[in-house]
Amino acid sequence: MSRKPELKGRPELRGRAARLAHLLPTGRAQAARTPFVLLVVLLLGGGLIGLLVLNSALSEGAFRLDDLQRETKELTDEEQALQRDIDAYSAPDALQRRARELGMVPGGDPAFLGPDGKVKGVPSEVSGARAPLVLAPEALATATAPPPASASAPRSPHTTTPGR
Repeated sequence: MSRKPELKGRPELRGRAARLAHLLPTGRAQAARTPFVLLVVLLLGGGLIGLLVLNSALSEGAFRLDDLQRETKELTDEEQALQRDIDAYSAPDALQRRARELGMVPGGDPAFLGPDGKVKGVPSEVSGARAPLVLAPEALATATAPPPASASAPRSPHTTTPGR
């Protein structure tokens, strides 16, 4: 019977213990463990860095969302204020007041033209009011000065209005 040489630091094993001893790692298996440990450390480090980047991106998105919500609220408030202004200007009493400031007066009974060109109804003139001075929107800004003398001269009935 030949005997196997004894391993350093291990007593000679027999039977089942000898078979199990072959399953235990030897000295060179310790060296193979180092790349595995490095791989695990690198994976854990990469995972932590990835979580840090993801957390930073989510925080940045949350700040951006907060800014957008604040801006939306400000714009909604501004829209509501403008809508209130529009409602105030388009109210019937405000329209009447502004029309009188511009020299407009309520009109009389109108006459209508039918599709065949015949006049339907009898128009009536405005009673008790002076003839209003109608200005183009561009001229309203310069309306503080009195109109020139040539503009106040009576027109002939055949004079046409520009643009008509």
